[in-house]
Amino acid sequence: MKLKEAAMAALESGSDSEADSEALSDAELQAAFARGDLKPGLNVELEAPKRRQNDVAGLNQCLAEFRKDLPWLERLDVTVGPAPELPAQQGPEKSAAADPEDDFRREMTFYRQAQAAVLAVLPRLHQHQIPTKRPQDYFAEMAKSDQQMQKIRQKLQTKQAAMEKSEKAKQLRALRKYGKKVQTEVLQKRQQEKSKMMTAIKKYQKGFSDRLDFLEGDGRSHSRAEKDGAKAQQMKKGPSAKRRYKNQKFGFGGRKKGSKRNTKESYDDVSGFRARTAHGKGPHKMGKKMANKRPGKRAREKMKNRAR
Repeated sequence: MKLKEAAMAALESGSDSEADSEALSDAELQAAFARGDLKPGLNVELEAPKRRQNDVAGLNQCLAEFRKDLPWLERLDVTVGPAPELPAQQGPEKSAAADPEDDFRREMTFYRQAQAAVLAVLPRLHQHQIPTKRPQDYFAEMAKSDQQMQKIRQKLQTKQAAMEKSEKAKQLRALRKYGKKVQTEVLQKRQQEKSKMMTAIKKYQKGFSDRLDFLEGDGRSHSRAEKDGAKAQQMKKGPSAKRRYKNQKFGFGGRKKGSKRNTKESYDDVSGFRARTAHGKGPHKMGKKMANKRPGKRAREKMKNRAR
């Protein structure tokens, strides 16, 4: 594209007959290059070197425009060099000008120059009877008016009141959360105590324990030694009431088949033998049926007919 632009610029400048700018083909570009119309640097815009000049007259004119012939007390300007360094601060090889790349030396140069200006200006101020120290009863007028300061004070008070209100609201929320937490803990503790009491009551009812400490309501947890002592005491006393009831109802476990058969010991044991009962001499004789006291059907019918 740059080659085409250069060719178009060369052809437009060389031939006046072609006023309109038309697109050139590759053949026309090759022909222009063969004729020597295309040269390097035709479309490069060269900048002229800048001229640096010291316009003294113009500078003096600008200085005369804003310069005012005022006394020194109104200007308070002074031009001095830096103050001399102390012997302890002077190095073995001290250069005439400070190195601008050394930040510490540069700042020290500014400080010493300001110090030299103060030392040069103070005597001149004393000559003109200008005080350089603030008196003890100095009263400086504020830059802002009382109305503006009153507005600022009201704004600060409003802001402080809003902050205090927000802080109180935060504290109330925190106290509410803490109270709710304490209430929840108390309810949980009561529920735990209630569940412990119900468990103790069930154990006492079932015979697992014979202690009635849960009725006192102290809620103190027994130590491990007390629990072990209660368990050992229960084992010494024998089975619990629940176990005894189940033993009485269902037996003692073990094999039930053949439990009524005679053994050698039961055969030899005649402690339960009753002679009167065995030989039919008792009130209920063995081998004879009891007399039926109820009359038969025919007898009952006859009894009914008689009653009619």
